[in-house]
Amino acid sequence: MINILEVNETNKMIEQEKLDVRTITLGISLFDCCDADLDTLNRNIYDKITRLARDLVSTGREIELEYGIPIVNKRISVTPIALVAGRACRSPEDFVTVAETLDRAARDTGVNFLGGYSAIVSKGMTPTDEALIRSIPAALAATGRICSSVNIGSTKTGINMDAVKLMGEIVRETAEATKENNSIGCTKLVVFCNAPDDNPFMAGAFHGVSEADAVINVGVSGPGVIKHALEDIRGENFEVLCETVKRTAFKVTRAGQLVAQEASERLGIPFGIVDLSLAPTPFVGDSVAGILEEMGLESVGAPGTTAALALLNDQVKKGGIMASSFVGGLSGAFIPVSEDQGMIDAVNRGALTIEKLEAMTCVCSVGLDMIAIPGDTPATTISGIIADEAAIGMINNKTTAVRLIPVIGKDVGDNVEFGGLLGHAPVQRINRFGCADFINRGGRIPAPIHSFKN
Repeated sequence: MINILEVNETNKMIEQEKLDVRTITLGISLFDCCDADLDTLNRNIYDKITRLARDLVSTGREIELEYGIPIVNKRISVTPIALVAGRACRSPEDFVTVAETLDRAARDTGVNFLGGYSAIVSKGMTPTDEALIRSIPAALAATGRICSSVNIGSTKTGINMDAVKLMGEIVRETAEATKENNSIGCTKLVVFCNAPDDNPFMAGAFHGVSEADAVINVGVSGPGVIKHALEDIRGENFEVLCETVKRTAFKVTRAGQLVAQEASERLGIPFGIVDLSLAPTPFVGDSVAGILEEMGLESVGAPGTTAALALLNDQVKKGGIMASSFVGGLSGAFIPVSEDQGMIDAVNRGALTIEKLEAMTCVCSVGLDMIAIPGDTPATTISGIIADEAAIGMINNKTTAVRLIPVIGKDVGDNVEFGGLLGHAPVQRINRFGCADFINRGGRIPAPIHSFKN
C-alpha cells in the first residue's frame, strides 16, 4: 500500500527537482473493430477510442489536483494498425484515412498523442504491412497527434533487411513531406528492434497483441530528482553512488504506482505497468546528461560515459522493480539529443558524436533518439544506421530504436527548433562513406546463436 507519508515525501521532489508523471497512456485493443468495409472500420475505431478514453484527460487532471503530481501528457496507444486494417485497406491511401480517423479521435478526447500507427515486420512483410509503411509519410504529414513505429528485428527472428532498406526510404520521404516544418514528421517515427508490447512512451507506443482489451500504463520520469540526490554525495565511492540512485528510483516509481492505481480505479480499466524512464526535457535541471556529469564526467561523451550510463540504467531498473510488482516498458535512461539540454551542449562543444551515442545505446534503454542529421543524407545511409542499431539490440537481447531527423535544407552546425518537449537540436555530422551495396543485398540477417533457447 502507498501511504500519505510517501505522497508527502514526493512533494519536495515535485516542487524542487522536476519530478513528473510523464504520461498516463490508455492502451486500447482494436481487434474487435476489424471490418472489410473501410468506412465501417473507421467508424468502429473512432467509436471505441472515444468511448473508452472520454474521461482519460479529466481523470488525469483530477489526480494532478488531488495529489499535486504533475501529469505532463495523457496519451492513447492502439493495436498496431497493420494488424487491424488489412481487410479494408488495400492501398497506402486507404491507410491514410485510418490515420486521419485516429487523429480525430485523439483530438476529440483531448489527448496529446496517439501511438500505434505501426507494423511488426521483424521477419517479413505482408502486403498489408508494406502498404501501411508506405503510407507513413503522408499519414504523418496529414495528422498532428499520430505517432508511428515499425519493428524491423528481434533477437528471436533476426533483422529484416528488406524492411530496414524500406525504412531508410520512408524516413527520407517523411522528412520531405514535412519539410515546411523542419521535417517534424520524423520526430514521430521510430524504428525498433525488440519493441516491447507495453511501452507507454511516444513515439514508439502501441498496444501489444498480448494485452487485455484496455489497460492503463504510466510512464514516470525524474532526471532532476536523481541529479539532486547525487549532488549530496559528491566524492563518495561507487557503492554509495549505486545505492543512492537505486533508492531514489524507488521513490520516483512509488509516485508513478500511486497515479497508476488511482487512474485505473477511477476509469475502471485494469492497471498494466509502470515505466520508470529517465526521459529528459529541454528545461534546465531535467537532464540525463546532467546526471552523468554529476557522477564525475567533465562532459557527456568523455571516456567513462558508457560506464556511467550503464551504472545509471541498471540502478534505475533495480530501484523500480523493488517499488512495483509491474515494472515494464522501456524502464531505464533515455538519451534523446534534442530533448536534453545537457546532450545538446555536449554536441555543441564537440564532446558527443553520433558514434559515441551509438556506443551508449548498448547500455541505455532505447537507442539513437531525436538526432538531427543533414537533410541530404542518403536513404541507404539512414538504413545503415538503423541496421547498426538493430544489430546492437538483436545481439544484446535488448530494445533498441532509431529516431533520426534528416532536416531538409539544413546541414552540420545548423540548429533546428521542434518546440515543446521535442526541444531543439544541432544538426550532427555523420559518416559520409556509403553502404548502399550492403543495404541493397536484400533478405534477412538471421537470429544469433544464443536466440535458440526452446
